[in-house]
Amino acid sequence: MGSFVMLATMSVGCTSTGTGKEAEGSVSDEAPITTFKIDTVADGLDRPWAMNFLSDGRMLVTERSGQLRVINSNGQLEEAPVQGLPEIFYEGQGGLLDVVPHPDFANNNIIYLTYSAKAAAGEKGKGANTALLRAKLENNALVDQKVIFKASPNVDAKVHYGGRIAFDKDGKLFLSLGERGEKPKSQDLGSHQGKIVRLNDDGSVPNDNPFVGMKDVLPEIYSYGHRNPQGMIIDPETGTIWEHEHGPQGGDELNFVERSKNYGWPEITFGIDYDNSIISEDTAKAGMEQPATYWKPSIAPCGMAYITGKKFKDWKGDLLVGSMKFTYIERVVLNGTQVEKREKLFEGIGRVRDVREAENGDIYVVIESGQVLRITPGA
Repeated sequence: MGSFVMLATMSVGCTSTGTGKEAEGSVSDEAPITTFKIDTVADGLDRPWAMNFLSDGRMLVTERSGQLRVINSNGQLEEAPVQGLPEIFYEGQGGLLDVVPHPDFANNNIIYLTYSAKAAAGEKGKGANTALLRAKLENNALVDQKVIFKASPNVDAKVHYGGRIAFDKDGKLFLSLGERGEKPKSQDLGSHQGKIVRLNDDGSVPNDNPFVGMKDVLPEIYSYGHRNPQGMIIDPETGTIWEHEHGPQGGDELNFVERSKNYGWPEITFGIDYDNSIISEDTAKAGMEQPATYWKPSIAPCGMAYITGKKFKDWKGDLLVGSMKFTYIERVVLNGTQVEKREKLFEGIGRVRDVREAENGDIYVVIESGQVLRITPGA
């Protein structure tokens, strides 16, 4: 595959108080100019959505249209997709979404997939919702499959599935769920819509979840008041859960997620609806969390990586957030849970669906038009 060197200016220095302040900022005269090498690892994918790394050197890439692809340990895209995937409802914003290996994949070959699935017999509601599949990957096929979680109820809308998966260092699985276009459901603790849920690796509910045992509250729920979270990462050192979500027109948010907290949608928002109507007059209310930062106008954030600094030492402890709308990657510089500044990188790289840091510190980016890119420091 081809490669090129990009001269990237980290051009937007900005600040945030961590109390919901918009962090637009201004161009920084002190921003360094650095070269980066960008290699095309794979091309010709069909609307790729996510990628992840396996302990044996392979990479998995999801195509939203319903195929799971393999990039082998030599960096080549295998022609044959993984066999044995479940029926996937590919319509609207739905399809095959995230892929994450089990923390002990090297010994058990287990992976997890999220996807939109139609209502099955006995489930609440009509339409579809986000499903979480656990399966073993053996001989390029999924075996021992089990849907270990399905968001409830099913909804006829074809938007806002969420779908990001992250494991913490204790082996607990966190899953982000969109509100499926039904705004008030984000505040309803009897629905999975607009929630982050926390599960054991087999899909069972941890006994120490915040709402376990409460009447009329779903026990999987960890936090609520979200809109459409398509980025989630856990700081490997501190355990902080970082999540970003699409707002409407304006008001995309970056949040650090804490147990039982309410993140406000749609009671508070920094955006307006797509028809320019007011969703809420309020940007803050008692008992509702403020974002660490927000974007106005919306950047359509998707995918997020936490940088450990193995190759990009100046970025250690920062987040990289993909922008679909403006086709760049944004570096979010953190000080604890405070956002110190934001910087635009790689403008024009394409509509970013996922950003991941490999074990060796290389950065991989999934572009919706069909590419997987690898970014390394340039000469």
